[in-house]
Amino acid sequence: MLSQDFVDSLFPSDLPEPEHWESRYPPRELPLGAEVTRFAPSPTGWLHIGGVYSATLNQDVAHQSGGVYLVRVEDTDQARFEEGAASQFQAAFGYFGIGPDEDDVTGGYGPYTQSERAQIYLTYVRELMRQGKAYPCFETKEQAEARVARQRAAGALPGYYGEWAIWRDAPAEQVGQRLAAGDPYVVRFRSPGVGGHRVSYTDVIRGEITQDDNRNDVVILKGSDQPLRLPTYHLAHAVDDHLMRVSLVIRGEEWLSSVPLHHQLFDALGFPRIPYAHFAALMKQDGGSRRKLSKRRDPEASVAYYIEQGIPPEAVQYYLRGLANGRLAEMPLPEAQILDRVLPWADSYDPDLAEVLRAERDLALTALLIERVDTEKPRKDLRKWADFRQVFGYFFAEIFEPVTDPADPRLGGLDPDLVRALASGFAARYQPAAPGTPPVPDPEWFEQIRELAARLGFASSNKDYEKNPDAYPGSIREASQVIRVLLTGTGRSPDLAQVAGALGPAEVIRRVSALG
Repeated sequence: MLSQDFVDSLFPSDLPEPEHWESRYPPRELPLGAEVTRFAPSPTGWLHIGGVYSATLNQDVAHQSGGVYLVRVEDTDQARFEEGAASQFQAAFGYFGIGPDEDDVTGGYGPYTQSERAQIYLTYVRELMRQGKAYPCFETKEQAEARVARQRAAGALPGYYGEWAIWRDAPAEQVGQRLAAGDPYVVRFRSPGVGGHRVSYTDVIRGEITQDDNRNDVVILKGSDQPLRLPTYHLAHAVDDHLMRVSLVIRGEEWLSSVPLHHQLFDALGFPRIPYAHFAALMKQDGGSRRKLSKRRDPEASVAYYIEQGIPPEAVQYYLRGLANGRLAEMPLPEAQILDRVLPWADSYDPDLAEVLRAERDLALTALLIERVDTEKPRKDLRKWADFRQVFGYFFAEIFEPVTDPADPRLGGLDPDLVRALASGFAARYQPAAPGTPPVPDPEWFEQIRELAARLGFASSNKDYEKNPDAYPGSIREASQVIRVLLTGTGRSPDLAQVAGALGPAEVIRRVSALG
């Protein structure tokens, strides 16, 4: 075991003692039962939708218990740091409303970025080394690769343990010689685990779990040749969760195998263990099987996809919360809130639409109300903001392109002269829909189409037409479809009377009169 003076010589002379940090970050004064949770993204790439899942669960648990939800950026892996990741985090936090309750300005437990907490970690690494619970290791990358090759050849599990951990009990003189020579080193944790030993613990979600104990002497402090001496995730998360007074760690199941190591670290550092809750990974149906949602294969794995497509954050989070609790009550967004969400998206991705929506706000609200109120099955055709122009664009004369060709395939392939007759006949005797805000269902409105179709020889029902197709040019369905396409540009729309009521008589007649 290295002497305390020897260990202390490896660290800055003004490095604080653990008591300093314990005093600097005291236990939080919160109500009984209040949970402190954290979301801890790593800026090594774009944010996965699973990160939103984790953040949403952590935020919900903290807020529902009267506690605190915080975000800690875990950027100790500087080699994999990716420019722009932090800004994407901020965009996601804003879009999904998962920003933290405290930050470097408002919170008393920061910094909330790990690279800015380097001095804190050094204190605890030094303390572990003083107690003989950690030690310097001079194994090079090449030596590590050769060790793993020998382990595999011998049928042993790869890792730094037992007879393979050659620096675990190296004499102090040998360590001193390597240090004097300026050889770079890492600091490894001296695991108390024994091969074949099993440990049990209770996961908040999964109940009791039993698995192999950790016997690997993992690296807890990276190379001494690095400009900024940072720890690995394992040590950093233990120190931070303790000092930030996190009371419940909710994280993905990929960390399950690390729990025995993390418990060893908490015990060695003298910290009380924090309960873990591991949720399942997000899966995707792929043919006849299910697999994890992949950053490389699935565009919907990226948070940027949901922002660019304008998929409502409430809808995404409703679905994600449903994975954790299938008994959530559905709460559709009010029309004004939908419009307020669409506008900032359109400013970035469809400026022409944004301009129209601001100029025609009342019309937009009216359109959004159609078949969404006073109905057993509200319409669900708007799934993301990128669909808004397609679903609702025809309500706005500024961006609607009238149908001018009577042979347009959307009109069902009817004889062009018959299409013209339908359009002109409808315009000549048009009876406006019943007034109301929003436009209300008007069963009598459709009768004018039925009467017009009968005058032009259409069958009164599809059943009559199928019995004798040669006797009719089509059924009432084909006739009404012509009017629908002329008014909306599409063969699928909400209740046509309500659409016509929103457009107004002048616009209805303008559209059906546009045929050449």
